Amino acid sequence: MKLELGRINIEGLSFGANTEVNAGILTINKDELIALIKQDEFIKDVKVEFASPGEKTRITPVKDVIEPRVKVSGSGAVFPGMLNKVETVGEGRTHVLSGAAVVTCGRIVGFQEGIIDMSGPGADYTPFSKTHNIVLVIEPTADLSQYDYEASARMAGLKAAAYLGEAGRNATPDVIETYETLPLMDGVKAFPNLPRVGYVYMLQTQGLLHDTYVYGVDGKKIVPTILYPTEIMDGAILSGNCVSACDKNTTYHHQNNPIIHDMYARHGKDFNFVGVIITNENVFLMDKERSSDWTAKLTKFLNLDGAIVSQEGFGNPDTDLIMNCKKIEAQGVKTVIVTDEYAGRDGKSQSLADADKAADAVVTGGNANEVIILPPMDRVIGMYDYVDKIAGGFDGSLRPDGSIEAEIQVIIGATNELGFNRMTARGY
Repeated sequence: MKLELGRINIEGLSFGANTEVNAGILTINKDELIALIKQDEFIKDVKVEFASPGEKTRITPVKDVIEPRVKVSGSGAVFPGMLNKVETVGEGRTHVLSGAAVVTCGRIVGFQEGIIDMSGPGADYTPFSKTHNIVLVIEPTADLSQYDYEASARMAGLKAAAYLGEAGRNATPDVIETYETLPLMDGVKAFPNLPRVGYVYMLQTQGLLHDTYVYGVDGKKIVPTILYPTEIMDGAILSGNCVSACDKNTTYHHQNNPIIHDMYARHGKDFNFVGVIITNENVFLMDKERSSDWTAKLTKFLNLDGAIVSQEGFGNPDTDLIMNCKKIEAQGVKTVIVTDEYAGRDGKSQSLADADKAADAVVTGGNANEVIILPPMDRVIGMYDYVDKIAGGFDGSLRPDGSIEAEIQVIIGATNELGFNRMTARGY
């Protein structure tokens, strides 16, 4: 598959009569956008606010982040199986409003939503302090179940991103990036002397608001399978999870997975990037055994020499990570695992809930238990009435002056296990 991403640089936001892109400014018809979101009977009201880099603004509680895009040519449309028909994506051209992001926010769904600070020390821990954010503050109808609320908030973000993405349909991209993966045997012939490397992409699928969707299918209902990397770059995987903010993969993370991006940069030079094996993270041991067996089997089927394995979440999924690692290694395939740590506030506790001697090459996104003080902001988009309760917070986290003392676990993307963050360490 061959995919072109036409990136249209967004350098500012404004409201106006028409939703359009002009000279780097994304102008939005607020009334149209609100009317679109309020078509959902479970959404009582929605506010649309902007937050741009450097502002003394805090957004919380954040549910998801989505990059606005539009499919210009090739099969399928944005968010297949969720917002559009189930058609294969990953080829043709997609235009991207690069530098813009839709952020969904509002009354908390669970206890694991997070914070984006647009300036100050917290801004250094999240990539979304660098994007121009269109924030949807969603008010659900009364007595709505948390599952229906999550679904409505998720769809609101996708609808908004698709609506805004249309503004880039006829725009001239500032940059066009091209990515291509050949069919299996063609790839073997094209790079006969390069090591064959694949990517094992673990998806959070534990249920109870810990969900990820593949072409619209709840990931816990699938068995591990193979995707072209370009399918993932083109929106085949979407977030629906409320895991700890620091290491959840938002939809934006899936759209811009840096492991896939960096592997493409070395494809055909240092190694043959064969493709992506997606696998789920399960709750019960039998399901973990099945998925890790299938994952290892697929690495052997692809005749890989090496594999990168990335995790999502922590605790229970640590077992899935280590099972994948040791079973893939047993097939003769060298692995590098990408994770983060919950090593206690002093950094002296066991980093992962599971371990094995096969996991001898590890990249970590940092220690989520590290404590930070987030200073008060001039403006808060959303609400503060939950800060002491979310994962990483504690009784007294929210101080009278509006500052927050908490673990970096509360910050969206702080220890992201795709490496989409600003902290790392390596051990061999």
